[in-house]
Amino acid sequence: MKKTTLLLTFSLVLVLIGACKDVPKNELPMQPVNLANTYKEAYRPQYHFSPQEKWMNDPNGLVYHQGVYHLFYQYYPDDIVWGPMHWGHAVSKDMVYWEHKPIALFPDEHGYIFSGSAVVDKENSSGFGTMENPPLVAIFTYHLSEGEEAGRNDYQTQGIAYSLDNGDSWAKYGGNPVIPNSGIKDFRDPKVFWNNKINKWTMLLVAGDHLQIWDSDNLKEWEKVSEFGHTQGAHGGVWECPDMFPLKVEGTDEEKWVLLISINPGAPNGGSGTQYFVGDFDGKRFTTDQQKPRWIDWGTDNYAGVTYNNIPNGDRIFIGWMSNWQYARDTPTKKWRSAMTVPRKLSLKKIGDKHELINYPLKSLDTLLQTQLSKQLTIGGMEKDSVSFDHFNQTQVKFKTLARNFMLSFKNTKGEETVIHFDGKNSKVVLDRTASGNKDFQVDFGKTPHYMPVDNLPEGLLEIRILIDWSSVELFVNGGQYVMTDQIFPTENYSLLELQNTSEEETTFREFTISTIKSIW
Repeated sequence: MKKTTLLLTFSLVLVLIGACKDVPKNELPMQPVNLANTYKEAYRPQYHFSPQEKWMNDPNGLVYHQGVYHLFYQYYPDDIVWGPMHWGHAVSKDMVYWEHKPIALFPDEHGYIFSGSAVVDKENSSGFGTMENPPLVAIFTYHLSEGEEAGRNDYQTQGIAYSLDNGDSWAKYGGNPVIPNSGIKDFRDPKVFWNNKINKWTMLLVAGDHLQIWDSDNLKEWEKVSEFGHTQGAHGGVWECPDMFPLKVEGTDEEKWVLLISINPGAPNGGSGTQYFVGDFDGKRFTTDQQKPRWIDWGTDNYAGVTYNNIPNGDRIFIGWMSNWQYARDTPTKKWRSAMTVPRKLSLKKIGDKHELINYPLKSLDTLLQTQLSKQLTIGGMEKDSVSFDHFNQTQVKFKTLARNFMLSFKNTKGEETVIHFDGKNSKVVLDRTASGNKDFQVDFGKTPHYMPVDNLPEGLLEIRILIDWSSVELFVNGGQYVMTDQIFPTENYSLLELQNTSEEETTFREFTISTIKSIW
């Protein structure tokens, strides 16, 4: 075995061991805190968004307006387990650094505030604002817990609220709910966008295990126009968090529509996951020849992801909830629970005979990188090499290679490890966290390795990019053609990367770099 040693000292220390009405802003229960004294708890992500405290799940209302990226999210301010849902709120100017804002939407007499979306009503079709000051309009699901407890099936309805000060304060529409429920048990998660094909608003709603499409002139009055998915895609659980948007196929003038549908359970590696469809949309109906499910992420910790409305340059930016309903309520954190994935740009490429949805970190993340090692590594057939580093749990590891058979093992002195195995002989990648650290908090966590088929990789150099934070690993293969996101909870930071060539031929890792990633807090 050859060994390359890198001894560097970090300036950051890993502490892995060891039902009401809206209220005025000055009465909100969440108060700003000094971030210099927080965000250092065990397992706290350093460059992924997480709430100051308490429970968070789905991203909601992703919208850009007046120079600000809004991130709303499902939030329970009283505990670190799921409870009566509110909309938490944070903003960013660069999708890297985030500012926490007061709670945006509170439960009311119609129910909890479940997931949804937000739009800029530029023409003031709703009448909530003016042409000079168009409103932000949030569209969300009401969940009436009393109705659910009574055994009814109509307890989820759709409501709207509006803001005239770029999201700092909100008023709910007096005519809520704008879409009542005719008796569908799971009827939720409205994603709304302006539809240029018919010059109306379009709403996507999930109804059990299929999709409904609605349209409206004014965001208040809605008509159902079509359905999709009764016989297509994965149906192992309830459909959730739909999204749909057009993308040009890279390098061509061809435009296709992409539909995202989250499902729980029923993901390929267990629990929660997000599937996608590539097809066409005529303004009212989505159609596709695709029968088998395809997945935006093959790990178990990227769920309920949706994209931003109103991005000025037309980019499609995606954020997912970095958890899984199998164990989300049990992860070993004490002050807060859950984080988001890094924001990712979505694009569409034709690779072989398939349209592949690419998701890859935004370039703005590069502003946090500080390169610590850059070299070329060559490893003989069936041999190993290793790199020592004092803090792999806040780094990017990136390289290019022609190889298809190799293993990367991130290890610590306690014998814990996270292993990424590229098995070109069987056209798959395996991410193994079964010995990654703390996993006793829930029976399904770390029970089995996670598999990702990579049967459509092109020939030639592959880029491999790995982002590791204090409690997560995100793997991007071939620029985001194949992606895996998993939580990990090592009890000590990883300090050794072992690279093993599992083929008989010599393997070279070109442009092999290790970069530290600065904290955003």
